[in-house]
Amino acid sequence: MKSDSLEIPKIQFDENGALLIVASESSSKDDFDFFQGKSVIKNKKLKQRFVNCTEWIEFPSTQEMYKILNGIGNIDNFLATFDGEPFEGMTVRLFNTKTKLWSIYWADSTTGTLDKPVVGSFENKVGHFFSEDTFEGKNVLQVFRWDARDANNPVWSQAMSEDKGKTWEWNWYMYMSKTK
Repeated sequence: MKSDSLEIPKIQFDENGALLIVASESSSKDDFDFFQGKSVIKNKKLKQRFVNCTEWIEFPSTQEMYKILNGIGNIDNFLATFDGEPFEGMTVRLFNTKTKLWSIYWADSTTGTLDKPVVGSFENKVGHFFSEDTFEGKNVLQVFRWDARDANNPVWSQAMSEDKGKTWEWNWYMYMSKTK
């Protein structure tokens, strides 16, 4: 069960060129239940993006997730050390009960700001979440993939596209293992 072999769903745009995201039929407020509790993580992050880089930086981290808002949301704390300095990230995930779409927001101790969300849903224990964003002044599409086919060892990954989703560059993988 390799995450790399999974296809990214085809990107669709509305008549005005805006990214169009529709929930899967099975999308549910319980999609992230596999992630509750504590995990240890092996991170593999691309050293540089969009320069044909093949060098990866690997580092450990920990994460703890708990549900909020009577189960339609969750929060996690991501703890790591970069260049000898402590780093903390936080993710807020909210399930829209009307659209059946998840919105995933990120903030960290470097910027102190809440990023615009990636939005999407799960299908067959694999979630894809998209956003239009900028990276170093360029317009990009971003995708987060949650592969929960092995609930005790989920894999999160991130890719970006400079060409409206025709090609993608994977730039971060998180291999998680549940702790008790």
